[in-house]
Amino acid sequence: MKIGLLQAGHLADTIVETHGDYDRLYPELLKNQGFVFASYPVVDGVFPDGPGAADGWLISGSRHGAYEDHDWIPPLEHLIRNIRDSGVPLVGICFGHQIIAQALGGRVEKFDGGWAIGPTDYAEDDNTLTLNAWHQDQVTRRPDGARVTASNAFCENAMLTYGDRIWTIQAHPEFENNFIHDLMEARGRGIVPDPILDAAEARLAEPIDNDTIAQRIGAFFRGARTS
Repeated sequence: MKIGLLQAGHLADTIVETHGDYDRLYPELLKNQGFVFASYPVVDGVFPDGPGAADGWLISGSRHGAYEDHDWIPPLEHLIRNIRDSGVPLVGICFGHQIIAQALGGRVEKFDGGWAIGPTDYAEDDNTLTLNAWHQDQVTRRPDGARVTASNAFCENAMLTYGDRIWTIQAHPEFENNFIHDLMEARGRGIVPDPILDAAEARLAEPIDNDTIAQRIGAFFRGARTS
């Protein structure tokens, strides 16, 4: 099964040297599930021909805001709507979660409550998921038809589903704890308040649920769709 990665940003050079860019992180997250990946760096203006170029689509994280004025944002939103209309499965992570909501009629804003950084707990029915977060922007108004499937007091719309075709998450299941440590050193200090970084650092020895989400993403891509 071919997964098209719509790469909406690049990681800092110091992070890429150690961990690779998004086009390495997502194949690593979903390894051993039978997927092949084709990367389209939409942030650089490189787009696929259309929804039929892959069997499923994944929109990456990004340092950019979905509401910012970039030439590649409108065509990405247009592509999102075409993917939705085509019925091809679509997954969005962090920025991907946000831009899908915005393209489908929701609102994304810089959240007044500040930052979510590092291991973060999300309520999902009777379960708790712990995943690494790195964001200040969030979806503040859901599009029509979007259903919340995980949330917390800081981020109400932390995981959204749109029927059986679109599944999005605000957290970063592709970020391991050592990645968050290095990201805090590369981009955190002087940008994110120190108490938030210190609290995140204190949790980096805790287990996170990346493997659980990786299996869910794989199952979502392979799942049968209703007409």
